[in-house]
Amino acid sequence: MSGFVRSSHYRHVFVDPPKVENTYKGFRLATVTGEQQYIKGNTKFFAVALQGGGGPFAVVPYGKKGQFAPGTPVVAGHKSAVLDFDFNPFHEHIIASASEDSTIKVWGIPPDGLTETITEPLVDLHGHGRKVTLLRFHPTANNVLGSVSGDFSVKVWDIEKGCEVSGMPAHEQLIQDLVWDYEGKMWATTCKDKKVRLGDPRAGAVAMELPEAHAGAKSVKMTFLGDTGRFQRRFATVGFTKQSQRQIKVWDVRDLSKMVHKVDLDQAAGVIVPYYDCDTKVLYLCGKGDGNIRYYEMSKDKPFAFALSEYRSTQAAKGSCFLPKRGLNVMACETARCLKLTSQNGNGIVEPLSFIVPRKSDAFQDDIFPDTFSGHPSCTADEWLSGVTKTPLMMSLNPDSAGAKPTGGATKAFVPMKTPAALQKEIDEKDKRIALLEARLKAAGLDCS
Repeated sequence: MSGFVRSSHYRHVFVDPPKVENTYKGFRLATVTGEQQYIKGNTKFFAVALQGGGGPFAVVPYGKKGQFAPGTPVVAGHKSAVLDFDFNPFHEHIIASASEDSTIKVWGIPPDGLTETITEPLVDLHGHGRKVTLLRFHPTANNVLGSVSGDFSVKVWDIEKGCEVSGMPAHEQLIQDLVWDYEGKMWATTCKDKKVRLGDPRAGAVAMELPEAHAGAKSVKMTFLGDTGRFQRRFATVGFTKQSQRQIKVWDVRDLSKMVHKVDLDQAAGVIVPYYDCDTKVLYLCGKGDGNIRYYEMSKDKPFAFALSEYRSTQAAKGSCFLPKRGLNVMACETARCLKLTSQNGNGIVEPLSFIVPRKSDAFQDDIFPDTFSGHPSCTADEWLSGVTKTPLMMSLNPDSAGAKPTGGATKAFVPMKTPAALQKEIDEKDKRIALLEARLKAAGLDCS
């Protein structure tokens, strides 16, 4: 028997579940189901969809642990239930929501969170013919948003200008997932017809197709694997065999006819959502309907995927999301944090799960914390649409380092384009002001011609 043990910084990573007092509970979760994650978060807030009129969803600061009381302010401006939402990666206080009412709305969240229910969005986006099911912000270009609809289409929006800028040709059946690659140069979709389509989002064209990623009929989710070199050209799909066995497959965009690697998992029924950490090269697999989270360290060479460990829980997850690395407790060697959404007797509970690398030293561990995404855009929407492709701006996580500050300068304030109705309102107000001033001049006996 070989005594070889593979060297890895993350081989002993474990999950530290929160105490009850550090969870968030009392959410009357929306009953709509679909392909969405049901929960999203950034470094300041997380959001979950709720029951009620106006398609409400809660935006909760992490400091407000405990019970979510009835009457707490929410965002509620849709005509039907909200199906998905996504935080702008470059503006912590901007979130977009997608609804069954076929619209997308962009909202501004006050610095300290919601103090009153918001019903008026910053931007309204119209263009889909049916319900909007998924939203994904661009990873490097400012204010660029991708959306998926029940009309089988994918669209790209400039949310600052409030307009559609491109789209992908309609699919044959319902779209199950939408992902951007590391630079946002390419995007990919999975579909109920079992095809994976990869294309250029700026040209609105499908460049290549994988005819059948998985043989099973259930939903297929995917993620691109990596930042540079061979990793940048690979992606992973998670789906089912015909016998309903869950599995991971790794593919290379240079040759979709050959699968790079496959990992068979189990016979559980829940759809698995993959989350890939480009910094640590760790792939996390979170199943809907089961409580376990598996994690693998991905490699460029054989055997390509090394099983690290598995977090087990008897409480099934309704949804989950991973937070930006900037929000982690790096001095406690926290290398990832997952928000797990569960439901018990109609009561929604959010549990923050910390992934910890055991270290005895109190110093910053630079070997487990490579530079990470800074939260600043690499280019504007116009630059990206003109053909510019840039890698994400990075930062150090070392709190004592000057490099801990994000590179690229401060992100400019989000200023949406004024709608025709808003402009007309300004014109009407100015006309009234002019008429009032003219009346005063006439009453004073002055000629205002």
